[in-house]
Amino acid sequence: MNRKLRLKIKKLEPVRDRYMFTDNRHPEKGIMSAILGCISVGTLIVAVLFTYRDGGQAQLRYAAAAFVAAIFSVAGLVLGIMSRFERDIFKLFPNLGIALNLASIIFVVALLVLGLT
Repeated sequence: MNRKLRLKIKKLEPVRDRYMFTDNRHPEKGIMSAILGCISVGTLIVAVLFTYRDGGQAQLRYAAAAFVAAIFSVAGLVLGIMSRFERDIFKLFPNLGIALNLASIIFVVALLVLGLT
């Protein structure tokens, strides 16, 4: 009887080793940064698609949407950087937010440069 119990306990040990118990958490600022990045990237994609659909003539509302997306990107980038400096956190959302917001800012700058030439 005792031997059967030991065998069952040994079978359960590898399962317990697969889980990592930690006090880390997902930071709220990092999650907000990722959300703002998704909103800004989505807004820019939609604005470019609608401009393309209109034959390349950007309407004022598309430019306004790109401007608001740029503001969201800057705010999201600041939040992502701030949350990256917190301790005992998971870094998924801050890194994702920084990457999305940085890509959005680079895209807006590229659109401005292409529009000037």
